[in-house]
Amino acid sequence: MAKNTSAVVQPKKIKTGGDVIAINILGYVLISIFALLCLMPFYLIIIASFTDNAELIRSGYPLILKSFSLEAYKLCLKNPTTIIRAYVNTIGVTVVGTFLAIIMATMTGYVLSRQDFPWRNGFAFFFFFTTLFNGGLVPWYVLCTRYLHFKDSYLAILIPLMFSVWNMIIAKSFMRGIPAAISESAKIDGANDFTIYVRLILPLSKPLIATLGLFAALAYWNDWYNCMLFNNKDELWNLQYYLQRMLGSAEAMRIVAEKSGLPLTNVPLQSMKMAMTVIATGPIILLYPFVQRYFVKGLTIGAVKG
Repeated sequence: MAKNTSAVVQPKKIKTGGDVIAINILGYVLISIFALLCLMPFYLIIIASFTDNAELIRSGYPLILKSFSLEAYKLCLKNPTTIIRAYVNTIGVTVVGTFLAIIMATMTGYVLSRQDFPWRNGFAFFFFFTTLFNGGLVPWYVLCTRYLHFKDSYLAILIPLMFSVWNMIIAKSFMRGIPAAISESAKIDGANDFTIYVRLILPLSKPLIATLGLFAALAYWNDWYNCMLFNNKDELWNLQYYLQRMLGSAEAMRIVAEKSGLPLTNVPLQSMKMAMTVIATGPIILLYPFVQRYFVKGLTIGAVKG
């Protein structure tokens, strides 16, 4: 008699409601722990900015505020007129520059995503080539100062960051996912390319616009290098460069005091660094929650559709 060698099929275990709840609780706990770890550096910076400099040097970054002090903020805000002007310059350049950067990236991406544009591959190669090779700092500085006259001008901190090849590639990849039938039907109705771009493409690209806006806003807000190169007048300084100059002056005073033996070593340099970080990054951090839901969607769609 032949033996029965057929495998015994085990019944599939069905997850109960309790198992699903336990998995959800575990997932929320892990995500919460990860979120707290991400927020910990910001928490330490805020606590350190309100900590006495001597305590900060002696004990390091504390988890709990022990020695409260406002000396760092008093020094950072000692000249409120200058820092308010730096804030105004930074906010104005960030708003205008972000708007222009979005227009430049989306218009270029829309043109290069059109299949009926015969030179799209040539222009795309030209843009990509600039990410690999450039003329160098000295020719670029000579071009901006001698020929474009960016010296001591708001254009020096506005124009150089206005166009990003990376943002253009994201816009191109995103817009390739928009059906071409939309543009074709609009052309049949008599719409030109600019009307299609403004009234059809941009309304369908809200996730893309939010993503590019965040990228551009961060670039303009954190920029200090162009201001250092081109602007010598303090009324044209942005916030980042103003704080960098202040921190450099405090460090220079401390070094001179140590070498000459002058009683000037009580400058709260460490806590000043933390206070400047809070002053400079606070407003831009508040922008992220408003564009978060568009940010992830626009970035992933732009990456996949390429």
